[in-house]
Amino acid sequence: MDERLARTLPQLGLRERKKIKTRIAIRAAMYRLMAEQGYEATTVEQIAEAAEVSPSTVFRYFPTKEDIVLTDEFDPFLEEQLRNRPTGEDPLVSLVQVVRDGMRHAHEHGQGEIVLRTKLVLEVPALRARMTETMAETSQVLIRAIADRTGRARDDLELRVFAAAVLGALREALVVWAERGHEGDLMELVDEALGVLRHGLRD
Repeated sequence: MDERLARTLPQLGLRERKKIKTRIAIRAAMYRLMAEQGYEATTVEQIAEAAEVSPSTVFRYFPTKEDIVLTDEFDPFLEEQLRNRPTGEDPLVSLVQVVRDGMRHAHEHGQGEIVLRTKLVLEVPALRARMTETMAETSQVLIRAIADRTGRARDDLELRVFAAAVLGALREALVVWAERGHEGDLMELVDEALGVLRHGLRD
């Protein structure tokens, strides 16, 4: 288990801890099976058996198979980090730093999962479509924190565009990395993509 998540679990109630551990077990089972037999051949019934839960439990935590691949427990951590950035810091600086730190942490502690996830996003149309939706959900989490920090309304158009642009840059860095066969330094691509937001297009 990721040590950052492990530090947070004791702060949660028993019910929430059990829910998170069940989600992690289901996701781990999914990735093990996919590595062995591929995405399409992996069924919810197989995932449930490997995770030692019922198929109905899998669907309760993940409405679709795509959700098992793409969702994680890190949105609350991103929100917390963003809220803890220095008061008065430029929102772009805050958001870029939080997204970069989160991506670096995920890369260091789960590179194999990121490789498989991004490979599948390129290969499975349903995953590409769901990825857009999950990033929109993450965007809402970040918008909430930025709005509270800046005094803007949570439905402010500029704020929505702002958060979507940062997450869009991250998505494109991941896609390019996958398209290149996962060769090269992912974090260099992330920095390059986020740099476009700071500096614009360069000659």
